[in-house]
Amino acid sequence: MKKIEAIVRREKLTAVKTALEEKGFVGMTIEEVKGRGRQKGITLEWRAGPYRVEFLPKVKLQIVADDKDCETIIGTICETARTGKVGDGKIFVYPVEEVIRVRTGERGKDAI
Repeated sequence: MKKIEAIVRREKLTAVKTALEEKGFVGMTIEEVKGRGRQKGITLEWRAGPYRVEFLPKVKLQIVADDKDCETIIGTICETARTGKVGDGKIFVYPVEEVIRVRTGERGKDAI
């Protein structure tokens, strides 16, 4: 099993969620986050002059999936979230040792 963390633009969340649901992946956790990458934020123009926004609002999706489903999930997120511009996001993949469903006590793949 793997945990997939995808940080994407907020305006892409609905499209990514819908695309994943259409492929049968409905379980996910969403967090509002702020961050920056190579672009080191953005500079906006205000009446008083330039204003620097260092940490941009993003959304982090977290999905735990069977190993065989990971490439499908990653590909779906990439295709749907990509604008081709700086700041499209990142995807991180981590190994998951165990999953336990609290309600039933199920473990492993059955608990996903």
